Amino acid sequence: MLLAADVGNTNVVFALFEGREIKARWRIATDPRRTGDEYAVWLLQLLEIEGVKREEITQIIYASVVPRANHNLNVLSEKYFGITPLIAGQGAAEWPFAIDVDQPSSLGADRALNILAAHDKYDGDLIVVDFGTATKFEAIDFNGTYKGGIIAPGINLSLDALVGKTAKLPRIAIRAPDDDSVIGRNTEDQMLIGIFWAHVAMMEGLIARMQAEIGRPAKIVATGGLAILFDEKTDIFDYVDADLTIQGLAILAEHATS
Repeated sequence: MLLAADVGNTNVVFALFEGREIKARWRIATDPRRTGDEYAVWLLQLLEIEGVKREEITQIIYASVVPRANHNLNVLSEKYFGITPLIAGQGAAEWPFAIDVDQPSSLGADRALNILAAHDKYDGDLIVVDFGTATKFEAIDFNGTYKGGIIAPGINLSLDALVGKTAKLPRIAIRAPDDDSVIGRNTEDQMLIGIFWAHVAMMEGLIARMQAEIGRPAKIVATGGLAILFDEKTDIFDYVDADLTIQGLAILAEHATS
């Protein structure tokens, strides 16, 4: 079995694979101070609940956009599983696609995994939209080459800024509005409209501009925790693939050992 970990700015997602099939997944808040021992106490209990022995894990791979967390994941892998982990984007797990941008080394691991998995799973030119801490857009040509993208504030970051910089606006939950009206009749509805529909308008507008610049039909792939939420209110997505990033790790592990 393969144990994969995607370390994001907000959460770390662990997944257990047999081939490309996800057998189990777990999520924990990202904390660079969490030690390898602490990860092990948590993870080994979860494996036991799933009926998986640690000896059944034969390969570990992780991707991280939080460099301070890397040492502790190395300790987890080597001390508790006796495995030297593959690190996405390094060594044997170097990215197996062309990166046609000005600073290839600056491409985040999560974005690279989305690029890799999207091209593996879907044909033609693609635009991947990842709704995470930031909302990221990736342009991938039909050969799988990364051509560039966009980084915009995520919807929760936008809400944090709005609430944090005002004295009287309340904290609201992010959700799809009850209807399509964009004229709110109370403060909370007006905030939800301003946060949610503004994000939809940004997304649709940027995708339209990207498609025009690409000059060929491009399929739109949405991923990230909020992709399903936005899919309720827009028909712009061709595919909604919540597992795209973590599946990219399984695909990369195949490339690294082939």
